[in-house]
Amino acid sequence: MTLAKRPPCSDQSLARDEPMYGTASAGSSWLLLEVCGGWGPSAFLQSPGAIDPALGRAIVRRAESAGMRIAAIRRHGRRPETPRWRWFVAKSDVGRHALFHGEVGDARDYLDLALDGSDGSRSADPLVAICAHGRHDQCCAVRGRAAADAIATAYPEFTWECSHLGGDRFAATMLILPEGLCYGRVDHADAAGLVRRYLDGRLDDRFLRGRTSVPHAVQAAQHFARRAYGDDRIDALHPLAVEPGEGVVRVVLSADDAPIEVLLDETMSEPLFSQCRAVTAGRVRTFTLRAIGPVS
Repeated sequence: MTLAKRPPCSDQSLARDEPMYGTASAGSSWLLLEVCGGWGPSAFLQSPGAIDPALGRAIVRRAESAGMRIAAIRRHGRRPETPRWRWFVAKSDVGRHALFHGEVGDARDYLDLALDGSDGSRSADPLVAICAHGRHDQCCAVRGRAAADAIATAYPEFTWECSHLGGDRFAATMLILPEGLCYGRVDHADAAGLVRRYLDGRLDDRFLRGRTSVPHAVQAAQHFARRAYGDDRIDALHPLAVEPGEGVVRVVLSADDAPIEVLLDETMSEPLFSQCRAVTAGRVRTFTLRAIGPVS
């Protein structure tokens, strides 16, 4: 099957009923920078109408050298005539999450930002970022923009479109900061309802891919623990231990009564196309439940 005739990657993922748990992009520290206008395949490196590519490359290198995940953001809807340069720094470690925000006068000022967020103010509100990076993947354009529209209608002050988050086959993808909650197939959900549950301190595990600040095995273990024990609180089931083995991972999670032990079988999937632009099918890591119960 040629690239031109292949079904969109998100349609293929839905058709094979691919699970989303344990697939959140890794990142405990995030830098999100406003870049108005159209984005190329790489928002910072290939969007000359929005940001100088040489400047974008320097910004990306600085963030990545500091161990941060970086994404471009823009408001949903009509582009402003005069660009603004707002920024967010999020620390998403479990129990130590925080979101800082501010604004600079020019894109060049992004190079001088304090990457700990100390140049701005701590935000009492979350940032909800929906990937609508159509030049990176067509699924993000179609599904992401529809989800962004639904969420922005209910929560315009929180909502941003963002560049590539990873997991294109799970479009529409969404990131909620500062906690680093990564959702998928948001356009198949009550998208605004996911944010409403978040504001109540709750998760919807049907669409949650995981929390970006914990390993994939922990994300999967939390999924199975929520399903077994019905605990949908954001501030619950924190990892106490992760013990990789030969094809098996042991994860211990905190719980109100006693710690929970989760044993996961770790395997690789059949070859699949992870994004519409992919030219070669590849395998991805998957986790299935072997056993779960209180630590004896």
